[in-house]
Amino acid sequence: LATGGEARLVDIARRLGVSHPTAVKSIRRLKREGLATSLPYRGVFLTEAGRALADRVRARHRIVVELLCAIGVPPEAAEADAEGIEHHVSKTTLDAFSRFLTEKR
Repeated sequence: LATGGEARLVDIARRLGVSHPTAVKSIRRLKREGLATSLPYRGVFLTEAGRALADRVRARHRIVVELLCAIGVPPEAAEADAEGIEHHVSKTTLDAFSRFLTEKR
């Protein structure tokens, strides 16, 4: 969604590794929160607010991956581990990660 602009429910379910009903429920919640829309016989689209949120989530993920790689974690492991870490790190800690990475460059 964030990269292609449009996604089909079946593709969303497959990418997330969830059932079709779970994907429908999640998309319904995103639509209710104003983060996504859908068109009949088309797909699901992120709204401007949804794209902004996706950008923030991607940036957060990238910072965690870069930090893990900077301390010697192999890239594939860093990608996998970041999935869990990024959801439990405070903004203060994330900002510290970012400062560390900036100073390291």
